[in-house]
Amino acid sequence: MANFKAFFGPLILSFLFTSLVSATFYQNISPDQLRSREKLTHIRFYFHELITNEKPSLIIIDPPKIMSNSPLPFGSMVVIEDPLTIGPDVESRQIGKAQGFYLSATQRAGLDLEIVMGMTLTFFEGEFNGSTLSLLGRNEIINPVREMPIIGGTGAFRFARGFVLARSVKVDYNKGDATVEYNVYVYHYPSTTSSSHHHFNEGLHFMTDPILNKI
Repeated sequence: MANFKAFFGPLILSFLFTSLVSATFYQNISPDQLRSREKLTHIRFYFHELITNEKPSLIIIDPPKIMSNSPLPFGSMVVIEDPLTIGPDVESRQIGKAQGFYLSATQRAGLDLEIVMGMTLTFFEGEFNGSTLSLLGRNEIINPVREMPIIGGTGAFRFARGFVLARSVKVDYNKGDATVEYNVYVYHYPSTTSSSHHHFNEGLHFMTDPILNKI
């Protein structure tokens, strides 16, 4: 009996411990427990890249040691903190900021730039004050309109999924300054703990798009 306990005792304890951990490791939650329904929201704002500014909104990290006539040689990494405004003028009201990075991902020379962007869009005002959207995708800057995926979010943008259409409004390829219009289309479950439910005074920029809601 003593030999039986000595041999099987540790195995039984190990089984019980493994079962207990497995039983409490995760929990299945029904989507019905969400207190709000998924909705589709359209947001429009302007993204500003400021290099010639007194306080530049980006910095190039350890540029590659290669000869190139491209303003952003292959392998370049850029870190950004760019303002997001409600209008195309950089002096218009700031409603958020974009923080993240992008990488030059093409070996072609010249201005035909392709970058991979990863960034978080943080909003300061309106219904989405304090909420964020996360974006990761390829941006072929030379194209008039580029599409990039929304891969997540926080606050009012929990469970976010969608896409961004980016359209260049003004670009100085020599100096690097740029203004880009962003149209965001995002499905999300809004937070039930949001402290603000007010829209922007300017109108529909931060309201659920009534046409898209019917899709």
